[in-house]
Amino acid sequence: MATENTKSVIAAIMGNLLVAATKFLAAALSGSSAMLSEAIHSLVDTGNGGLMLYGMRRSRKPPDEHHPLGYGHELYFWTLVVGILIFGLGGGMSIVTGVMHIIEGKPAETAWWSYAVLGAAAIFESVSWYFGWRAFRKEQRRHRRGIMETIVVSKNPTTFSVLLEDTAALLGLLFAFLGIYFSALLDIPWLDGLASIVIGALLCISAVIMVYESMGLLVGEGMEPATLAELRKIISADPAVQQVRDLLTLYLGPEDVLLAIDLRFHPDNDVHDIRNAVARIKKKIQARFPRIRRVCLDITSIDNNGSA
Repeated sequence: MATENTKSVIAAIMGNLLVAATKFLAAALSGSSAMLSEAIHSLVDTGNGGLMLYGMRRSRKPPDEHHPLGYGHELYFWTLVVGILIFGLGGGMSIVTGVMHIIEGKPAETAWWSYAVLGAAAIFESVSWYFGWRAFRKEQRRHRRGIMETIVVSKNPTTFSVLLEDTAALLGLLFAFLGIYFSALLDIPWLDGLASIVIGALLCISAVIMVYESMGLLVGEGMEPATLAELRKIISADPAVQQVRDLLTLYLGPEDVLLAIDLRFHPDNDVHDIRNAVARIKKKIQARFPRIRRVCLDITSIDNNGSA
């Protein structure tokens, strides 16, 4: 999964970099507000892809003295930054550009440049979207959920972030084409500006989804209630366990979960029995849920009379 996500991010960076240069050229030649919005969008997406790739690399750093639980949360932090940039630079600037174009009322010129670039951009974005969709589908099959449900339950923000960006990009290209075409056909210059505003609103919506999901992961999300119920069942099934009190989980990264267990052993267990029980419980948990890499136990084995 990590390799698939890396490929999708790299494909997005390469595609956006190529498209951004041609869009800026076409925007300068045509005077199209929608095309300028699309160029800004592609440039922002290029930088965002670089930030996500940086976050992925940082999140794989091993634990050290200053970060004993590793750097997994860096992935969530940089995805949050990407969402904010999409909202402010991508969506905000596109909306402002569109409003200014409507106020000025300047008609777009040499629209054929824009059409050529939009066609080439659609090809590049489609290739990037394919890699993003392939990575997302693997995540979707693992969770066995719908698209929106997978976005909510997924703990790897790069999976849905790349897909959201590329989907917004393809829809943006469609709106840019419609704005330029009908602006020229009907001789209504403000339609091009309206297309730019629609593109900006589309980017803001995708950015809000990214920010919301990344914020939840960064603050600290645990495993789903159904998973906790299964964990409780596995632990309670051990013959040495008398009672399972609290189960606390925390995602340190997409494939790195910390599990804290507060449990009570039967009073007749000695130290040797408890040590064996702990080893059995950890083995069963990690065999069922490999992403639970750290298991911490708060153990009680004292009876009512205070004897071990």
